[in-house]
Amino acid sequence: MYIKMAEPKSFPPAKLIVGIISSQAAYFERAEKELQALFGSTDLKSPLFPFDLTNYYEEQMRTNLERVFLSFVELVSPDTLSNLKIQTNALEKKIRQESGKNFRVVNIDPGILTASALIMATAKDFSHRIPLSQGIYGHLEFLFSKQGIKILDWTYPDFKREGYGKFFLEVRRVYLEQLRRSALK
Repeated sequence: MYIKMAEPKSFPPAKLIVGIISSQAAYFERAEKELQALFGSTDLKSPLFPFDLTNYYEEQMRTNLERVFLSFVELVSPDTLSNLKIQTNALEKKIRQESGKNFRVVNIDPGILTASALIMATAKDFSHRIPLSQGIYGHLEFLFSKQGIKILDWTYPDFKREGYGKFFLEVRRVYLEQLRRSALK
């Protein structure tokens, strides 16, 4: 009797997503410019969303926080997510130092969007997070299905907002079109 073993395959490329949290337009603009220098041009940008469902960052970043998401044209290998987070952490530090402030002025979180899920990178461990490398974890934010987005028990509260879903479904549409076009080449 022959038993067929599943052979590992390379991962399909993923869509790079970056969330930026700040309270000042200048830091959003600076972060976006620096991120484009690192990762190339963007194809989609979300509206500014209030970041007011938690006070987690208030001690570090003050109040009146907002979040924006960028979607990048160039697809990435999913196994680079840890390195992307290390790069964005360094960028946060650079922007803070150049601002002359003694508090965190911007939070930059990368993630990857696949046909089936949105996974954000974090340096904070928790029971549902998967260790990747270099002290970085993958946080499965939500799943995509034919019916739309499936919210999970641990989905961050702000990601449950309707506007987020609309944005990420559009990013997914663009991503799937990119995959389709590359398959035709």
